[in-house]
Amino acid sequence: MDEEYAKLIRRLNPPRVVIDNDACEDATVIQVDSVNKHGILLKVVQVLTDMNLVITKAYISSDGDWFMDVFNVVDQDGKKIRDKEVMDYIQRRLESNASFAPSLRGSVGVMPSEEHTAIELTGTDRPGLLSEVCAVLTDLHCNVVNAEIWTHNTRAAAVVHVTDDSTGCAIKDPKRLSTIRELLCNVLKGNADSKTATMTLSPPGVTSRERRLHQIMFADRDYERVERAGLARFEDKSSRPHVTVLNIERDYTVVSMRSKDRPKLLFDIVCTLTDMEYVVFHGMVSTGRMEAYQEFYIRHVDGLPVSSDAERERVVQCLEAAIERRASEGLELVLCTEDRVGLLSDITRIFRENSLCIKRAEILTKGGKAKDTFYVTDVTGNPVDPKIIDSICRQIGQTKLQVKRDSILSPKPPQETTMGYIFGNLFKARTFKLIRSYS
Repeated sequence: MDEEYAKLIRRLNPPRVVIDNDACEDATVIQVDSVNKHGILLKVVQVLTDMNLVITKAYISSDGDWFMDVFNVVDQDGKKIRDKEVMDYIQRRLESNASFAPSLRGSVGVMPSEEHTAIELTGTDRPGLLSEVCAVLTDLHCNVVNAEIWTHNTRAAAVVHVTDDSTGCAIKDPKRLSTIRELLCNVLKGNADSKTATMTLSPPGVTSRERRLHQIMFADRDYERVERAGLARFEDKSSRPHVTVLNIERDYTVVSMRSKDRPKLLFDIVCTLTDMEYVVFHGMVSTGRMEAYQEFYIRHVDGLPVSSDAERERVVQCLEAAIERRASEGLELVLCTEDRVGLLSDITRIFRENSLCIKRAEILTKGGKAKDTFYVTDVTGNPVDPKIIDSICRQIGQTKLQVKRDSILSPKPPQETTMGYIFGNLFKARTFKLIRSYS
């Protein structure tokens, strides 16, 4: 009865969205008011992220039965949103009562659809892994149309959309899917995989590819930091995110994060908090030229704050992982050329033969054109020798492969400031009790 009553309240009080270009000098302000529901914050952030909007500031409040968010957003060029069609689309998406797709945590495998087959992979990261996967798919007459590959903390995960190279349609034959699964599992396991690479058939779903990658890596426990023996990579520990967790008198847990700013940072953090079943009651986001500061007042869905050192450490580890997974580590290479069967296999083979290690990749094909972005280092995780890049560009074609930037060197970390930045006035009469912090 309580659930039915909650549904009635939501139907009677649909979300209300106001998009204002006059309230702020340098950003479009989007205000969202809605009946509160677990996951509503992620829904809003995901809509803005899907539109490739950059969130420069945000204020979040959802104590009680009502939810109110204010976002300052700009487009990829740093300008306000002026396109009426874009604004109308955002309003329609945010005001719809469509609920989230159910969580698909814990399942990785092959998802057939009408247009393509979605293959989900996870295993131990190693140099040349993507090249081996692409070679197997090419041998099996699978054409990669879209893909996203993340690596973090010795683990690798990918969501790959493939079609039959002869028909251009999804692969649905159970025997063929079984063969694909078996051969890819063999590649993922390698010779010395410390964790089992599993693949199972997953039910169809509409979970976004990026959120799915967070779920796969979270289920794979990539947040448990592992040091790889034999690699002498220089790592500037000061460039790592700084996450602090403390409890306050009013039974909230306050989580604050400082890190290098980058696109989709807020989405990645809210994904992880939602999948860990924490509710954000209050929050703020502030970004500068090179850094981002985020602070959230959270409780678990059972209403309790973080209650033990073990839970607190896990929150810190998982949020660090959420920030680091999509970090643009290494040299950014962008391939723009005519698409063809086996293109990705050929490109990744050239990278492997030149001892490049792919840390992250985004594969996109549209209208017969391929636009693939790779973030690469050498096999030890250090910057790539420019002579090697010149050689690769000559092999592939100077006009096809472009070198964008090297992001392996991060700016100096921001200076630590007092906790409670945005809610200082709200809680200034209360005493903050520091339980423990991690960095």
